[in-house]
Amino acid sequence: MGGEWQFVQPVLSLIVATVVAWLAGIAMDWAVRRRHSHTQAPVWMSLHRRCRLPLRMTLTVAVLLIALPYVGLSHPLTQLLRQIFVVALIATVTWLAIQVTKVVEDVAQLRFDIDVSDNRRARRFRTQILVFRRVTITVLVFGATAAAIMTIPWTRTLGASFLVSAGVLSVVVGIAAQTTVANLLAGLQIALTDPLRIDDVVVVNDEWGRVEEVTLTYVVVRTWDNRRLILPISWFTTNVFQNWTWHEATVLGSIVWHVDFTLPVEEIRAEFYRIVERSPLWDGRDRVLQVVDSTASTMVLRGLVSAADAPSNWDLCCDVRERMLMFLQAGYPSKLPKLRADVSNMEQRRNQAADTGNSGIDASHRNRSAAE
Repeated sequence: MGGEWQFVQPVLSLIVATVVAWLAGIAMDWAVRRRHSHTQAPVWMSLHRRCRLPLRMTLTVAVLLIALPYVGLSHPLTQLLRQIFVVALIATVTWLAIQVTKVVEDVAQLRFDIDVSDNRRARRFRTQILVFRRVTITVLVFGATAAAIMTIPWTRTLGASFLVSAGVLSVVVGIAAQTTVANLLAGLQIALTDPLRIDDVVVVNDEWGRVEEVTLTYVVVRTWDNRRLILPISWFTTNVFQNWTWHEATVLGSIVWHVDFTLPVEEIRAEFYRIVERSPLWDGRDRVLQVVDSTASTMVLRGLVSAADAPSNWDLCCDVRERMLMFLQAGYPSKLPKLRADVSNMEQRRNQAADTGNSGIDASHRNRSAAE
């Protein structure tokens, strides 16, 4: 009977410790939900959704590790279980810390809304939080891996032997990880210097699009036709690109028409202002029509209009261009571009060709008569 109790006691002790840990986790979960019901703060709901399971696992492993010396197992088995629990505790604490960084990102996304017209500050903070969160996760994973390896005795001896050849190893790792380290530093540079943000409108390699995602190694740009350009993040620190919303979200667009020289510009300008002012896409800031150039056959008009963001500006330019063309077709059909020709010169050339043809016919008749 004593031998059986000696076997059952450790198992019961570990089960009791696990139950206590889970009850503690349930109590903390209930407290978080109660706090959320009173304050309605989004941070509490995010904590409940993301940290509930990793917190319970961390508490369970911690309680088991604390209770292990009092279970009464043999020394070798206790040491083995202790080593397993230490590694598991490092893993669960790292998991919990990663989930906490996601909670911070959730709160930032709710606080800094980018679905407003003037969202430059919100996009900057969300991009910085996103990059710093991923850097933090990378550091946490590497740190946890190193800590777990150093807790195992035989791996510590292996690590000491590696330190002997640290110089050669560092050179090899440096060469192999050159691109990765460059992208990581480029990501930190973008987060700190702020040349690129989430939802920025950019022109990359003559492709217009919005920044959809920024990671530690690449940037995803969604083009106007829903294609995705995936570029290394270091590309944005070593190449020139256009950022239409770096200073503000407002975008100025241009519309060009080629018309006849005799078109009354003031009447066209008045109609242009009327069309722009009636459009709900115009932000009420800039609208101007100017004669910007002239060719051999046309006069070039350019209209400038502003809108709250790039998609609205694109739609506004298309709408104004279409309505202005309809106005010209209805009111000034003769003033649209046409091909010009000098009729007098054409008549002179026609007469010269006729004279040349008649001279050839007369010469042929003369040659025929002489032969007869």
